[in-house]
Amino acid sequence: MMDCPRVVPGAEPLAISSPGSFLPPYRTVVGVLLHFCVYFIAILYRDESKAGKLDIPTRCELNCCKDGPVRNGHIGQRPPSIHPERLKDFGEEDYLNGGVKTWEMKLTTPNEELLRDSVSHPDRISQPTYNKFIRFEDISAAAFKIQCGVQKTLCTYSRLSKQYGMDLYLKKEFLQYTGTVKERGVLYLLMSLEQDQQRKGVIVASDSNFSMAVAYHSSQHQIPVFVIMPTSTLPARIKMCREYGAMVISYGSTARDSQLHARRLAQENGYLYLEEEDSAVYLSGLGTMGLEIYEQVPKLDAVIFPAGPHCGLLAGSAAALKHLNTQISVIGVESEGFPVLQQSLKFGYPIEEPSHAKCQFYKDVGGPCFGTNSLQLTGKFVDKVVSVREEDILISMLRLLEYERATVDAEGAIGLAAIIAGKLPELKGKRVAVAVCSGNLELPLMRQCIDRALTLDNRVCKFSILLPDCPQDISKLLEILAREEARVLDIKQEHLYKTSDLFTSEVTCIAETRDKFHTAQLKNALLDRYPVMTWMER
Repeated sequence: MMDCPRVVPGAEPLAISSPGSFLPPYRTVVGVLLHFCVYFIAILYRDESKAGKLDIPTRCELNCCKDGPVRNGHIGQRPPSIHPERLKDFGEEDYLNGGVKTWEMKLTTPNEELLRDSVSHPDRISQPTYNKFIRFEDISAAAFKIQCGVQKTLCTYSRLSKQYGMDLYLKKEFLQYTGTVKERGVLYLLMSLEQDQQRKGVIVASDSNFSMAVAYHSSQHQIPVFVIMPTSTLPARIKMCREYGAMVISYGSTARDSQLHARRLAQENGYLYLEEEDSAVYLSGLGTMGLEIYEQVPKLDAVIFPAGPHCGLLAGSAAALKHLNTQISVIGVESEGFPVLQQSLKFGYPIEEPSHAKCQFYKDVGGPCFGTNSLQLTGKFVDKVVSVREEDILISMLRLLEYERATVDAEGAIGLAAIIAGKLPELKGKRVAVAVCSGNLELPLMRQCIDRALTLDNRVCKFSILLPDCPQDISKLLEILAREEARVLDIKQEHLYKTSDLFTSEVTCIAETRDKFHTAQLKNALLDRYPVMTWMER
């Protein structure tokens, strides 16, 4: 029996309506729910996509261990990150241009105009196109990206400070894995390439420090690398480049032949032809050294960099230093034999370097000619450019070897050479940092440089004396040298048959002394005993 509604006497009847009259239609409810679900799924998918992009490790992060050693260095701890205040404006704009991932870069300080390089290089094959703008944030970005792949080298107080009357701090970039500061620009350049180009590989035609850095960092990032070197390259350098992981090919008798062969291979096989130039990416990587110097040496008054035909290190570091402190003096030093930078600044455009700048001693001091970008940066931010003699560079190499136990080449020693030569008297009593940026000196050349430097420093002397052909006379000469505390390096006896006296011989001796005062003392002692002695000046 079904229940019937109970009727209460005296009560007013209630209006009974269907439940659906208070609700929206069923089809409307389903549509709203579907729209809400689709919107929720879209929001969730977008968040996951962003998180996935952020979680993808970069090549630099893959090569770094949080607690392990850096792969290309000898320091067990990871270098500290760039200070957050300098990264507050950091922003990276990725876009594809010619198959290469690039960063839009410009270098500006307050009330300064953007610098543009209007020089194009149509003859370059497979060369990536980089925007010719650079700014301080780009240098900071480069420092952030390459911090896992290069060493944050020491900038220590030098024992030479008292000798030259200033507080000297040496930035020891020769402690990089390949012994050169160019690792900074090369690594950032390679990390800026698109993955497709990294799979195809890169090619370089040079036997300089730049090619060594390209060989090492390309192999570390699993990028195929080919290095074309002239047949006149020293075997030790070829061996070292192969040990870094590059495929080395000896071709041509000159650097020009090697470059043409490399360009042809790049065009035929899709390799990226790299050469040392003043692109914004390369300059930003080199400029990271200026950031480190500013962090490591407080209250800095001046910084000295090598200059020359390629002044990328000078230009990039000067831009960073001047942005951080406009009161810091930035000084460039180049060889007196080919003052290319000084002449270019004078005429307002890059000039060609002389042919003798290609010699082995000046290989990395010379290098390829810079472009308008580096020249404009140098003219705007560099306070002074001085030139030094070859003799000053050799003595600087000797000082670094004796006082700092550092074996450097001409590029690494040219900065200190300006102080040794007395070209910067205004720095007396100030705090000065010097970039010692290269230590790739071949053994045969090192011997020649050290011997020549000792002679220039008045610490090796040569003289000849006519003595009777008798053992006792030679013994007396050796006694004088021993009494004067001179070290005999070489002694030779030769009979002069053209003289009238058949019993006379000429004794030629090479001796080493402590300094020029000791040399003068030895000379006076020999003249007292042998008035007809021949003293051979340097």
